Amino acid sequence: MSKIIVAYWSQTGNTEAMANAVGEGIKAAGGEADVVPVSAVSVDELKAASSFALGCPAMGAEVLEESEMEPFVEEVEGFAAGKKIALFGSYGWGDGQWMRDWEERMNAAGATVVNGEGVIAHEAPDAEALEACRSLGKALI
Repeated sequence: MSKIIVAYWSQTGNTEAMANAVGEGIKAAGGEADVVPVSAVSVDELKAASSFALGCPAMGAEVLEESEMEPFVEEVEGFAAGKKIALFGSYGWGDGQWMRDWEERMNAAGATVVNGEGVIAHEAPDAEALEACRSLGKALI
């Protein structure tokens, strides 16, 4: 089995902590995880993968981070059909609209969003959110 990529963008470390928990879940289920910042991920690697995880916090008016993550997600939309994708991220305000919009985009692109929805955490992920991220990782196997 090849490594499952967990690509994330994190400003404060909250989404990075969630990414690491997703990686722990993948490993607990017997897989190999490659937890990396989105800036270090090759789109070609994701094109070749059957499943992967993407993490990004809510920014601005509940949108994805615009300089790195948004352009990356736009590329993913072009080849997401048939892929199993786990989504996660943290937020500081709002009600999670950025995640609902992201789920809708991935579904519209033909991907299967793991559990039908992303895992979100308000600010720093608590024990419950980290466990949800581990479960997300297990579901990618």
